[in-house]
Amino acid sequence: MSEEIELKLVEQRESWFSGWFRWCPTSMADLRNAEKKVLSYLKSSYHGRYVNVGCTVSNQDNHIWTISMNEESHKTPIVLLHGFGSGVGLWCLNYDSIAADRPLYALDIIGFGRSSRPNFTVEAVEAEREFITSLEAWRKELGLEKFILLGHSFGGFLAASYSIKYPERIHHLILADPWGFPERPLDVAERYNLPIWVRAIGAVLRPFNPLFIVRSAGPWGPKLLEKARPDLVRKFQGVIPDAHETIPNYLYHCNAQTPSGESAFHTLMSGFGWAKYPMIHRMDSLKQDVPITLIYGARSWVDRDPGFQIQYMRKDSYVNVEIIKGAGHHVYADKADEFNKLVNIIGTYVDEGYLPELKKTYREAEPTKQDFASKLNDMINVRNQGSPEEHNKNEEAE
Repeated sequence: MSEEIELKLVEQRESWFSGWFRWCPTSMADLRNAEKKVLSYLKSSYHGRYVNVGCTVSNQDNHIWTISMNEESHKTPIVLLHGFGSGVGLWCLNYDSIAADRPLYALDIIGFGRSSRPNFTVEAVEAEREFITSLEAWRKELGLEKFILLGHSFGGFLAASYSIKYPERIHHLILADPWGFPERPLDVAERYNLPIWVRAIGAVLRPFNPLFIVRSAGPWGPKLLEKARPDLVRKFQGVIPDAHETIPNYLYHCNAQTPSGESAFHTLMSGFGWAKYPMIHRMDSLKQDVPITLIYGARSWVDRDPGFQIQYMRKDSYVNVEIIKGAGHHVYADKADEFNKLVNIIGTYVDEGYLPELKKTYREAEPTKQDFASKLNDMINVRNQGSPEEHNKNEEAE
């Protein structure tokens, strides 16, 4: 069955590989083999399958590639959402530990990895709605009633958005170095002391998808990733002996394919580090009884102040901020043992019906703009519940 679905996905993508892009040495088979190589170092068994999520994006059936482990366990399941440009393979340092006591599900977010790569709407609110709708369709198809939701980076942004829309499905929301939470500063160049040449390059590259250079490199793509991100490769060397080849190869085949999810991400972003509609303005709309744990890397480029702002905003809710020393943005891999321990503690408490000890770490922060938050969440929720035409009619009626 998986082979038949992959054949359909190949047919859908063939049109994109026309012209000079054909020189990219990649295919669905290459991506499958690269993922298998990464996951071959796991000690526990896993099951991979495609989950049909219907016409949640565009007008054709879409499928989400899913890895599951320990499904026979009766404990609270956990769902993992990877970050931008990633896939299920990069959780390889976390699977064995987290899945030891509970069901685990990791998916290639639609538009990424081995999942379908449909054409998203080019409007930010609609594109976000499509991501969330596909996640809910995936949940329904698997029959998951309630679970722990863990998202890293862009996956954290989507996890928060999903939890606002479907809070009844969330036992505990874990946000690992989440992208897209703070507002973009008006004085970005001055604040970060960016040279004029960096600003100029940024202006030139702004219209392009973030990873177009990887595809443009063609056969040199894997080497480009290896040279550009040796820090990322080193994270996996303790588990994967040939990580210097295996990890860049996997990431290349994840991102040399049709840039569907990447284009949608480009639609959502306001400069690579920020979202057009920052999540910080919407966290007040998350039901008060949904507990949140934010896990940041102490050396990450991601701004962790929003974590403390959320604590301030939700004083009557459980919001815990954990900062792992020595870890960067890929906190789940930098300090995998510490990260896994934190996640497992949360899982144990969820199973027993309690909450972990709450650290009193929130900083005094100004409340966010409530009127903007309400407006934005109304937009998201209305559009999630109906078509754009229905939304326009509602606006006219108001």
